[in-house]
Amino acid sequence: MTEEETPEPLPRLPRRPPRPMVVHFGVDAAVAFLALIVLGLVLGLPWVAIVLFAIAIGALAAPFTRRAEERALAARDED
Repeated sequence: MTEEETPEPLPRLPRRPPRPMVVHFGVDAAVAFLALIVLGLVLGLPWVAIVLFAIAIGALAAPFTRRAEERALAARDED
């Protein structure tokens, strides 16, 4: 590519607030469930225990993933 053919910059993404905490909780719980289901089935854990562990992990991880999203959105807006 020559200097005359410089590509146009990509359009900036619009500003948006972070997703609600309930979305982070749901996604984190779903990921934890999928990770635990394999281990739980191998160990013979009951479904209820796997679901309860996934909900607990989702509740614990949600504030951290929301803060990470807030930091990422702030860094994106600064650039």
